[in-house]
Amino acid sequence: MPEADALALLARIAAALERLAPPPPAAPDFSAAEAFIWRAARAELTPVVQINRVELSLLEGVARQRELLLDNTRRFARGLPANNALLWGARGMGKSSLVKSVHAEVAHDPASRLQLKLVEIHREDIESLPSLLGALRDAPFAFLLFCDDLSFDAAETSYKSLKSALEGGVEGRPRNVLFYATSNRRHLLPRDMMENERSSAIIPGEAVEEKVSLSDRFGLWLGFHNCSQKEYLDMVLGYARHHRLGATQETIEREALEWSITRGARSGRVAWQYIQDLAGRLGKRLDKLGEQP
Repeated sequence: MPEADALALLARIAAALERLAPPPPAAPDFSAAEAFIWRAARAELTPVVQINRVELSLLEGVARQRELLLDNTRRFARGLPANNALLWGARGMGKSSLVKSVHAEVAHDPASRLQLKLVEIHREDIESLPSLLGALRDAPFAFLLFCDDLSFDAAETSYKSLKSALEGGVEGRPRNVLFYATSNRRHLLPRDMMENERSSAIIPGEAVEEKVSLSDRFGLWLGFHNCSQKEYLDMVLGYARHHRLGATQETIEREALEWSITRGARSGRVAWQYIQDLAGRLGKRLDKLGEQP
C-alpha cells in the first residue's frame, strides 16, 4: 500500500475511534450543592443532596478538638494560613461527625472569603487524588477535602500519592484546598508494619521515617480517646434533650449504662445507638435522622 494511502487509512481509523470514545466529563457545577463525592472511576463529582451530619453543639466530650478544628477551618475559609488535619484515635468518638459539623458551621460564616464546599474522597481512590485536585484548583470556592477511615496496609503504595499531593509535588496542594482525614491509627499505618520495617530494613530508621513522614504532612493532629462514664452520659442526655424524648433522667442514665455494658464500650456512637432504641420504644420519631458519630 502506498504511504499516502496508509496515512489516510490511519487518519480515518483515528477519527472513527475518536467518535466512539466517550465524551469528556462535564465541568462540575459547584453551585449545585454544599458537598460532593468524588467518583474516581468516572472522574466526576456527584452532588450530595442531604449531608449526613449532626449539629456541632451535640458533640460532647470533644470540646478541645472541636475548637481547634473550627478555628483552623475558619482561617482557611477566610483566606488565611491553615493546616491539613488528621483526626485519629478511638472508634465512635465523633471524628467524621466533627469534620462534617465544622463544615456546616463554617460554610454559612459571613466572614468567609470563599464559600466552603465539602468533597469526600474514598480511601481506595487516593491514587486519583491528583486528578481531583486538578478539578478543584481553578474553581472560585474553598474546598475541604475529606477522607474517612484513612489507613494503609503493608503492600500498599498509594500513600506515596497522598504524600506528593499534599505537600511534596511540584504543583503541591492548591491554595483553595485543605485536606482532612480520620483514622484509628496515628501514623496511618499498622503498628506491626512499622515494627517489621525496623527489624528487616538495612537502615531501620530510614525505612520507618519514609512511612511516618506521611502523617507529618498533617500540621494539625487531633487525638480522640475513649470517653469516661460521665462524658458518655452527657452525650446520651444531650441527644435526649435535643430530640425531646420524654423519659426521666434516671431511667435514661440507667438504661444507657446497661446498653454500654452490652456493647462493651462507651462512645458517641454507642450513645446514639441507645437514643435510637429509646426513641423507637417510645414511639417517637427523631426530628432529624442524624448519623452515628
